[in-house]
Amino acid sequence: MPSSAIRWFVYDAARRRLDIRFTNGRRYSYHDVPPDVADALDGASSKGAYFNEAIRDRYRFTRRR
Repeated sequence: MPSSAIRWFVYDAARRRLDIRFTNGRRYSYHDVPPDVADALDGASSKGAYFNEAIRDRYRFTRRR
């Protein structure tokens, strides 16, 4: 389902890293994200709401260019 906040995301299970590109163009990598959290994001009916509830301010991140 399309999101008004998240353009795309990719999860690297080996590194436990979740890369997210937001619709505003900013891109971030979230570190040490468990696979079940990434799976839940994939299945969420509102990706932005799930991100705000379960990922934002919970995992260390780096801004990508």
